[in-house]
Amino acid sequence: MIMFDRRYFRYFDWISFLLTIILLGLGLLFVFSATYRQNLPLSIFFKKQLLGIASGLVIYFVFCMIDIQRLARWGFVCYWITLILLMYSMVGGWIAMGAKRWVSLYFIRFQPSELAKLFLPVFFASYFTDLETPKYYAYPPIPFKDFLLPLGFLFFSFVLILKQPDLGTALLVLLSGLVMLWFIGIPTKFFILLGMVSVLGMPVLWKVLKPYQQNRILVLFGYGDARKERYQIEQSKIAIGSGGVTGKGFLQGTQNKLEFLPEDHTDFIFSVACEEFGLLGALTIILLYIALFARLVFVIMGVQNFFEQIVALGLLIHILLSVCINIGMVTGMLPIVGIPLPLLSYGITNLWIVLASLGWLNNIAIRRFYY
Repeated sequence: MIMFDRRYFRYFDWISFLLTIILLGLGLLFVFSATYRQNLPLSIFFKKQLLGIASGLVIYFVFCMIDIQRLARWGFVCYWITLILLMYSMVGGWIAMGAKRWVSLYFIRFQPSELAKLFLPVFFASYFTDLETPKYYAYPPIPFKDFLLPLGFLFFSFVLILKQPDLGTALLVLLSGLVMLWFIGIPTKFFILLGMVSVLGMPVLWKVLKPYQQNRILVLFGYGDARKERYQIEQSKIAIGSGGVTGKGFLQGTQNKLEFLPEDHTDFIFSVACEEFGLLGALTIILLYIALFARLVFVIMGVQNFFEQIVALGLLIHILLSVCINIGMVTGMLPIVGIPLPLLSYGITNLWIVLASLGWLNNIAIRRFYY
């Protein structure tokens, strides 16, 4: 564990922490706006989000103090527990919106799939550290057979999450894992082969998808009724476009206030921000994310320990992909796959996992100088 002394606060990455706080504040503002109704008390969503931020910041600092080297021996255990919870959620999970994605502990419900985002990097780092892989830029090529076990776990996790069904999170975990394996050194020809198999297997993959998932892909290419299949994305585009350059003003958005925009406080929170604060508001949010990611990339580039490099990359990539996919889907450039916007969207489990990841990244930033 890291001891508290003046060095800890000196090496603490205040820049990424400040950017995180700003995004959290904006997210709380937009959740309030999306759930605000005149002459009604504060919504339960706003209160829960406020509580989630308070508890999430505690989680942030807890993960900021964890000695991640000690987690090397627990990597397999943490991910095994996640897989067990994923399997349990398919049988005894709490059902909402037609999916068994949640595990109920009576006092709280959470999505085990979110834990996969947090512990997959530790699992990979533990596995390849056990192989005694030297530092980055110094190790010889790793034999492909050493990638088979991580690949097996990765695709097994993908299938478990996909069966909940949760296509968005399943794809996010799969893509994050593949990026990490590419960073570690899996041969490029594997990705070429995977791409060829995916293209040839598209008819089979299409049959595996649920009807509503097929409709979401078709909507991307302009198919579907504007009052049925295309309703959600059409309302999102109307909200974004009606905001103009400067927006309609805080609490003045009509698409969410008149309840035309579904899931306005969760997956489509960016549409609410665009309607009320316009293009300038949207650009401000995007620039804040770019600044946060640029700062974290700068931190990762300064890490010399191979274990910490893998963990840091894995923690960063799932947040980065979430931002890109969410903004892409609410603007109609990607299919709607139900991925929230990190730090802005309502959702306690996702908020906790993102803050845990950012706290862990700050931990790695501190360790560059502390030891």
